Amino acid sequence: MGVFHHDQEDPMTLSGRIAIVTGGDSGMGQAMAIAFAEAGADVAFTFHSDREGGEHTRERIEAAGRRALMRQVDVCDEHEVDAFFEAVDAELGTPDILVNNAGIGAGGIPVAELSTEDFDRVVRTDLYGPFFCSRAFMRRRIAAGGRGRLLNITSVHDSIPSPGSAAYGAAKGGLLTFTRSLSLEAASYRINVNAIAPGLIATPMTQERLDDPETREKELPNIPWKRPGRPEEVARLAVYLVSDDADYITGQNFVIDGGLEMNWGQGA
Repeated sequence: MGVFHHDQEDPMTLSGRIAIVTGGDSGMGQAMAIAFAEAGADVAFTFHSDREGGEHTRERIEAAGRRALMRQVDVCDEHEVDAFFEAVDAELGTPDILVNNAGIGAGGIPVAELSTEDFDRVVRTDLYGPFFCSRAFMRRRIAAGGRGRLLNITSVHDSIPSPGSAAYGAAKGGLLTFTRSLSLEAASYRINVNAIAPGLIATPMTQERLDDPETREKELPNIPWKRPGRPEEVARLAVYLVSDDADYITGQNFVIDGGLEMNWGQGA
């Protein structure tokens, strides 16, 4: 791994870095993969089913003059995760940066009606997936002598309760505490571990809600900024957190939600 250093001309440069982004085929993952490439990194990313979206991401990475590696991976499966990391090693080199972004929701189902299969699917994707990827990443960075950046994408629902989304909240809350615990383990190796907690971001996962006038009328007034966030806004924060300028930041959770969390208890 290249030594992290401060570059006066371009403090955000990721030149010489190899980044992994899970779920890089759409939304925030796609925006982060492209932003990393535009900042100088080679990027490996996974997709689950949207191959067309993945091809678009790959085209944008290559248009930025960087190497791209795209693989279909189910992050629930530790063997698929390990095989993906081995492919990154072979084709790009040892990864310097990992973003655990792949995730699913299962909203609208109360606990009394939630099947074991649905609960398991959400927790395995949103919590086990980041664990499998983080384990593979940590082993490689430790073997390489340390240094590196690990970023988990949580959610405002790692803290904000949401009826009908207990499985999602449990997974994201677990991922936040996982992030904090891992940051202490990783500190002696100078591997920074942080999280980004997005609020309502305009992505394919949320588009149905945003397209529904009734839902929009109900949800947007709760956001002080009165609009959803854009994937590119999350990506710019991610570039900073994996850059040299963020060297003294670890174990932190960065909320990007247009002020949504500040509305707790308002209107009581």
